[in-house]
Amino acid sequence: MPRYDFRHQLAEIHPPKSFNCNSNLVALQQCLSSLLNSCSSLKQLLQIHAQIIISGLHRNSYITDKIVQVCTSGSLRTKHPIHSINHGCNVVSFSGKLEPFSWNNVIKAYATCTADCSRREAIRVFVDMRRLGIRPNEHTFPFLFKACASFLSLDVGRKIHGDAVKHGLHFNVYVQNTLIHFYGCCKKILDAYKVFDEMTHRTVVSWNSMISASVECSWFYDSIELFIKMRDGGFEPDETTMVIALSSCAELGNLSLGKWVHSQVIAKGMFVNCQLGTALVDMYGKCGDVDYASLVFRRTVHRNVWTWSSMILGFAQHGFAGYALQLFDDMRRNHSIKPNHVTFLGVLCACSHAGLVEDGRYYFNEMKQVHGISPRMVHFGAMVDILGRAGLLEEAYAFVTKMPFEADAVVWRALLSASTIHDVNDCTGVGEKVRRRLTEIEPKRCGNFVMLANSFAEVGLWEKAAQLRSRMRRGGLKKIGGASFLEVGGSTFKFFSGDYSCVPFSDIFLLLNTLNLHANMIRFE
Repeated sequence: MPRYDFRHQLAEIHPPKSFNCNSNLVALQQCLSSLLNSCSSLKQLLQIHAQIIISGLHRNSYITDKIVQVCTSGSLRTKHPIHSINHGCNVVSFSGKLEPFSWNNVIKAYATCTADCSRREAIRVFVDMRRLGIRPNEHTFPFLFKACASFLSLDVGRKIHGDAVKHGLHFNVYVQNTLIHFYGCCKKILDAYKVFDEMTHRTVVSWNSMISASVECSWFYDSIELFIKMRDGGFEPDETTMVIALSSCAELGNLSLGKWVHSQVIAKGMFVNCQLGTALVDMYGKCGDVDYASLVFRRTVHRNVWTWSSMILGFAQHGFAGYALQLFDDMRRNHSIKPNHVTFLGVLCACSHAGLVEDGRYYFNEMKQVHGISPRMVHFGAMVDILGRAGLLEEAYAFVTKMPFEADAVVWRALLSASTIHDVNDCTGVGEKVRRRLTEIEPKRCGNFVMLANSFAEVGLWEKAAQLRSRMRRGGLKKIGGASFLEVGGSTFKFFSGDYSCVPFSDIFLLLNTLNLHANMIRFE
């Protein structure tokens, strides 16, 4: 969006007046400052600014800073986010100011604006600032790194990091905290660790940034280890720390660990705000304890769309489709909360588990037509799963081919799985088409071939199964051994199919044989 340029005003106004009396100048400054504070629209601001130029105060440092402050914060920015920030940027660009204060305000405003294009503008403003020879300070870089993180610009972020080093600001704790966040968002966990390890002074925010970066890069066990080190180092975790730790437990599916983090929340007497309550509901839901997720949900006083969506998705993923759809209806009717893309994912998942094909179609269309939410890949995948579970293979295939973007391998695999269940002999021809497409997308993924070969073998089509396995051998594809996890006393044990290297495996088999014997004895009694 083009920025408003007020330079044409300069050619139309009268020459600036000069002031001989300091008292008059001070009085005028106070008057204009008061007007700027009370202005409520961009039109009023432009009128006041025109008077400032006529009065010859457009290069007054105090007035300039005041205009930029009004443009980049407060109610005016809320009403006219892009236009007001653009005007503030114009003001600081033509003011001739060599101090970074107002420049930092403009960079911060662009970096924190919700419009995607504005975050790139923050980088452009910084480039203009440096081109004019203005030296950045410790308040300049944090929002630049935040802007780079928002659009994952690793190359630009590294260059700005270099500039921070050149000015000796790379050891500033605020700069380092945002650097860790930036590298985490860009999936450069080792770079984030490097910055963290070089920190001479750490704060709770530093630890939170590093734990969050680990979660962002799927280093979940490392994030929990950092959480423990943080506590051992004498730092008191805050609500943000707990939210990040709970998200890590949710991704691991480790209920015992999640309960331990929850116990820390209770022991510290933390207030379960909306964000923390949502994290708890999400953790219990993903770890399979839907009853406790529901209990936390009911006791959470302040709930937003994410809290509701986490509970709906928790019910849906564990087969409680009726509760999920009932909660969705309650959310809309009694609480006037507008659903988002996660809410509809939970609803579609519920329809899939319950076999509600017509309801699934209805909610999928409602997303776009009623709520203006463009379906994402996961929503298309959920819809394919709904049709596939119902045996509507041809309709599901047509649905995939009409998607507005190329379907990923997950969507095709959902359809392949459905075809192996409902159409083993491939009478519809869908299975062969899907197999060919998956082979193009993932030529080295053996799981697709194994799925088909097993389905053929189950119905006695040994020749076809043998052909697929022969093709796997020729292509050098090897089936990855299955693995299972068992949690005992807070410790997680991992077992691989066919692996007998586990030290107590003989004791395990002895116990299994004993249990099997007892089961047979009970059956024959």
